[in-house]
Amino acid sequence: MLDTVLRCVATLVVFLVLPLVIGQTEHKVMAHMQGRLGPMYAGGFHGWAQLVADGVKFAQKEDIVPAGADRRVFQLAPAVSLLPYLFVLLAIPVGPDGFVGQAIDAGLFFVLAVMGVAVIGKLMAGWASANKFSLLGGLRTAAQLMSYELPMVLAAASVAMAAGTLSLPGILDAWQWYWLPWQIIGGFVFFTAGLAELQRPPFDMPIADSEIIFGAYTEYTGLRFAFFLLSEYAGILVVSALTAVLFLGGWHGPMADQLGWLWMLLKTFALAFVVIWLRVTYPRLREDQLMRFAWVALVPLALGQLALTGIIKVAIA
Repeated sequence: MLDTVLRCVATLVVFLVLPLVIGQTEHKVMAHMQGRLGPMYAGGFHGWAQLVADGVKFAQKEDIVPAGADRRVFQLAPAVSLLPYLFVLLAIPVGPDGFVGQAIDAGLFFVLAVMGVAVIGKLMAGWASANKFSLLGGLRTAAQLMSYELPMVLAAASVAMAAGTLSLPGILDAWQWYWLPWQIIGGFVFFTAGLAELQRPPFDMPIADSEIIFGAYTEYTGLRFAFFLLSEYAGILVVSALTAVLFLGGWHGPMADQLGWLWMLLKTFALAFVVIWLRVTYPRLREDQLMRFAWVALVPLALGQLALTGIIKVAIA
């Protein structure tokens, strides 16, 4: 019992710290890539106080609920968007020998299902805000979820088929380095679909500020708005960690028995850097381009990866 409590507390600490680190990293990386001087000076050395300043700014802003909004749903939406990622982190193995918050036999199904719940928070926010721009953002979120959930699940199913288990620690126990070449397509599909579910650029049509102000978040202020931003960074952490576990070997690396957790963190933050890099590099897709990319490109690629995995499994057997 005590061991389980300690694991949950450790997961909570990680959940509270690492998304903030990713948010701070995004400030700095974008500042370097786009020549933004402001975030590099707050507090002195390398703008270390920028994150603190942002937190104070959100905390002191008034928490406003629109008069026509569904108050209860409006207030619950940020928590529904944020908390599922905490439960997902409980099931992601960080290192060998049971270094995981809670091992679940069908862990892969669990994490994919719970990640879908996080999107419901954005739908709640869009519907409850009594704002047409928020509603449009919520509808775009629903369409995007339905389009990109399928290739994401198919890509994950390819890894489960190769490993012969749905347990995330079990997948890593069965993982071999020769998987990298023939699972790379599935990794691309999974990571890209994950970015789309998080509504990260270039898949950020549901919050397109040039068209619908800020989508489902338009009416939010103060800490509730900050929770949505935190859920986005937590989602980056979760998608990067899952991609590392399923397609990059997770804690596998030199001296994995001693430093497995370090390889896992390095792979996760390398993928998080790619997420930030894509935001700076590519423009936003049009809504029709976003939908077409899912059904014309990602779904066929995921099905092809699934077929390739089946052929290789039969050949090996």
